[in-house]
Amino acid sequence: MNLYKYVSESINNKLGFIANLEVPRNRAFGDFSTNAAMVMAKSAGKNPRELAAEILPQLQELDFVADASIAGPGFINIKLRNDFLWRAASQQKNAKTTAPKKIDLDYGGYNVGKALHIGHLRTSIVGDTFNRIAKYLGHTTKSYNHIGDWGRPMGLIIAWILEYGMPTNAHELNKIYPASTERAKNDDAWMARAKEITAELQSGNPEYKQIYDDFMKISLAQMDDVLHRLNLLPFDATMGERGVAPYVADTQKILEEHNLLTESDGAMIVNVKTDNDNAPMPPLMFRTSSGTQTYAAADLSAIYYRTKTDHPDIIGYFTDSRQNLHFQQVFRVAKMAEITNAELFHTGFGALTGSDGKPFKTRDGGVAELLDILDLSTDAVRSRVSDAGKKLDDETISAIALAAVKFNDLLHDVRADYVFDPNQITSFEGRTGPYILYTAVRLNSVLKRAGDIKNTTATELTDDERNLLIATLDFERTVQSAFDNRATDMIANYAYDLCQLANTFYHNCPILRDDVDDATRARRLQIVQITRDTLASAIDLMGLTIPNEM
Repeated sequence: MNLYKYVSESINNKLGFIANLEVPRNRAFGDFSTNAAMVMAKSAGKNPRELAAEILPQLQELDFVADASIAGPGFINIKLRNDFLWRAASQQKNAKTTAPKKIDLDYGGYNVGKALHIGHLRTSIVGDTFNRIAKYLGHTTKSYNHIGDWGRPMGLIIAWILEYGMPTNAHELNKIYPASTERAKNDDAWMARAKEITAELQSGNPEYKQIYDDFMKISLAQMDDVLHRLNLLPFDATMGERGVAPYVADTQKILEEHNLLTESDGAMIVNVKTDNDNAPMPPLMFRTSSGTQTYAAADLSAIYYRTKTDHPDIIGYFTDSRQNLHFQQVFRVAKMAEITNAELFHTGFGALTGSDGKPFKTRDGGVAELLDILDLSTDAVRSRVSDAGKKLDDETISAIALAAVKFNDLLHDVRADYVFDPNQITSFEGRTGPYILYTAVRLNSVLKRAGDIKNTTATELTDDERNLLIATLDFERTVQSAFDNRATDMIANYAYDLCQLANTFYHNCPILRDDVDDATRARRLQIVQITRDTLASAIDLMGLTIPNEM
């Protein structure tokens, strides 16, 4: 049950108008509060507290209200009935939407011929989590890894291979693009050759296409390894610039039919600036002066292809925030040319930094590869476990390290930068992934020791029991809000808050102790089970796995 939605709609239906429902900072005042009297007071020509006194009896008629009282200038605090809370929390969760959408999601965006680096971490984690959230709510999703596989980097790589030979593994392949790029900085002929190869590749040169196909096999295998280590859902389609290249001509024709394309110094552009723009808004470049397709042309053609093939209601992108302007331009052109009627959104995320607030680097000062982040975290977990005198197998250590990395990423507002500190994020205490897993392992341990859990009923609940049950009933609202706001951090923060309440309950409410009577034990075991199931759902949405022990 979405408790907030149920209570809010019931109150609004009872009173005949929409009033805000809030959660008091201090639960002692009530489970919810409403400003209904303050909203109605002016139109009713009454003092808010006077009107609140008239509203109070109506609210007390609702079958879930145990008590209602007036506070401050006219707020009404509401306490829910224990038996209502128990029944609601005991029901199987069903967050399925009544209006499912078809959603295309574009994240990953890996570049072939390059090792996945630190910049790919957030697009992978945030995009995958949003995909899981959408699926959980009952939407139909199609995930795209829009790989960089058709622009000038391909010409630089092929030029190098023509001169030095085909790489035999990912390690060798990853060295080619940086080396060729560095050479091009000081060798105009080399850069000209790379541009020529790029244009010929895009025009169908069979020799270049064969070289391209050969090194792509190495690159795609490298991507699959990273996806596996990050425990990401498999992409439904790995289709980038090359895949949409056949649709560029159709997209160009649509732009021409809408009289949007103009020539500028040999390039083809679309002016997107409007009178309402206060910030600079440069034109979108569709083709370069040398005739090659641009990133913008690829993204527009991808929208055209996805609209034609998938018929999505929503198309969403998760990339570095430095691409915010790019997607503003692309979205404007897509609407100006009527390429799609789908809702288009872009979530631009902040950077991962070191403790000094600067972009995170490896010990030798280089750009960190994505797997470096996982390896650093794994080493930190292994060291922490060893210092504690414990022994955990490699699978468990890997699960803890992955939770540390992914939870730390999801915990922060996606638009903000955040600090990566392997020692801090692998702590088993505080707002960390290991703490989330530790709580889940603890709850599983209680249930395992207890054996069979019998369903029971409850009319009397302690404050710790009530607070925990109410938190489990806030899960469905949180998931829906995370989807509506494109805010995956809401899931991570919910998981942490739930764990805090679960551990408070565990310490204050004995369960399996000999002096606990049967009725209390049965009630608390069922609360543990409800909490464990809710937490497990949140953990799954984040793409984490719960180990058997910690």
